[in-house]
Amino acid sequence: MSILSVAIVVIVLFLIAYRVYGRILKREFCLNDQTPTPACIVDDGVDYVPTKLPILFAQHFSSIAAAGPIVGPILAGLWYGWLPALLWIVLGNIFIGATHDFSSLVVSIRHKARSIAEVVKEEMSQRAYLLFLLFIWFSLVYVIVAFTDLTASIFIVEGFGGGVASSSFLYLFLAVFLGLAITRWRVPLSTATIVALPLLLIIIWGGQKIPLVLPDWITSNPGKLWNIIILSYAFLASILPLWMLLQPRGYLGGYFLYATLFMGLIGLFFGGYQIEYPAFIGFQNPKGATLFPILFITVACGACSGFHGLVCSGTSSKQLEKEGHSHPVGYGAMLLEGLIAVTALATIMMFPLGEPGLKKSPSEIYASGLARFANVIGVPMEVAVQFGLLAFATFVYDTLDVATRLGRYIFQELTGWHSQKGKIGATIATLVLPLFFLMTTKEAAYITFWPIFGASNQLLAALSLLGISVWLLRTDRNPLYTFIPMLFVLFMTLWALAFFLKPLFDGPQSFQQNVITFVALVLIGIASFLVIEAIRIVVRQKVLKKPLLSSSIEQIEDSGG
Repeated sequence: MSILSVAIVVIVLFLIAYRVYGRILKREFCLNDQTPTPACIVDDGVDYVPTKLPILFAQHFSSIAAAGPIVGPILAGLWYGWLPALLWIVLGNIFIGATHDFSSLVVSIRHKARSIAEVVKEEMSQRAYLLFLLFIWFSLVYVIVAFTDLTASIFIVEGFGGGVASSSFLYLFLAVFLGLAITRWRVPLSTATIVALPLLLIIIWGGQKIPLVLPDWITSNPGKLWNIIILSYAFLASILPLWMLLQPRGYLGGYFLYATLFMGLIGLFFGGYQIEYPAFIGFQNPKGATLFPILFITVACGACSGFHGLVCSGTSSKQLEKEGHSHPVGYGAMLLEGLIAVTALATIMMFPLGEPGLKKSPSEIYASGLARFANVIGVPMEVAVQFGLLAFATFVYDTLDVATRLGRYIFQELTGWHSQKGKIGATIATLVLPLFFLMTTKEAAYITFWPIFGASNQLLAALSLLGISVWLLRTDRNPLYTFIPMLFVLFMTLWALAFFLKPLFDGPQSFQQNVITFVALVLIGIASFLVIEAIRIVVRQKVLKKPLLSSSIEQIEDSGG
């Protein structure tokens, strides 16, 4: 069986889903381009910035499509075979992941571009709001831990890491230059893009010429020092205005994603690769974790991600120019991420079981697989591997700065610390725990924390869908589009979290294992409370029917915004 046949089926299904199911959701949520969005009403030039669809789509896409849709599918495919991972990627995207992203974005703009936590506050209760905020903040901490360590692991890859590090920092400087050109110097976007993209190619090529390798006299553990440097970047990215770094970086990152998709599709369509890896290996991975439910927290962002809801309601909703843009940005971007996940899965499907290259890290497997795809059109393997590793690092950067900014927002919401000093203090508070975990974990932190990251990420999606379902009920809308996916994800995730409690009965454990077990208990407790709270509100108020929320402009005027 050829990889091409699988790719064609997936693309056709995604196109049908976008045209049919996406439009059904668009109709159910009553999108209206004539209704002013919060971005257009507030437009403060810092957080609320009406943004043209191509820029917002690229920035949103690069923010959500990070390492998750690459690492997760590769790990799941290696453990259980490619078929279970592929089925979850396709069905999960269409009916759960894309629906979650779309509904989170729409519900946010109907609540003055507030976060999904504030939606829970308005639709459920103050207690639910505070617990949900705390849950989100801890989830973001795990995102930052896992993705910071993934980036650091790329920078120390033998032969390529130093060049990727150089290219990645030059890429960030280019993003700042692009932001200044568009916003301050009023250079047209088309002109700035024509100049920036060739510079981006030069940066990819030139990185290996000036590799950034930390000398031995500075540190005996370069990975730890890279963690500190990357967290320092995340700190700066969180407090700088959106237009200066996050938006232009996301815009450029979008082209990276488009290029990797193009290279992947070239390989899938014209490489002539046959599927050699087994479709199914077994119901247990090498560590004894069973396919049900571990598959569903391992693939994570490749099929559904609670982090996406934070991006939708934390940054993208504050930049949405028209309500109708929710369809391509919310639903369409998630389907495109599904293609990234399928491409990542294909990088192992082309090899037989036992291939030595499949024993490397997911980033190296992805980069080498992408290089094989690019080689079909004559791109030298070394250049293609360099591009693949830099693209991977770029995807992680895109998530890191968004996650840190969102963590800062939430910490400020929890503490009411909204001053300039509060912005800096909240950012530091968000990064302290990741720094502690990264410095104290002996083995690769992303390996240690990936399972609990995946579980917290999926549980966040389920709880977001729970809050959205309550809103749909209270506004006399059909909640089944979000309620059924919520039940499935909630059940699978709680089942997975139960596995993390097993060490409680196995005697003394390591510090990291104790932390993971404690977090699993906290997540189960918070989820249980929120479910009970939602049931209590619906039953007690008998599904209170209130008129569909007024337009965004009326809501903001009422609040004095």
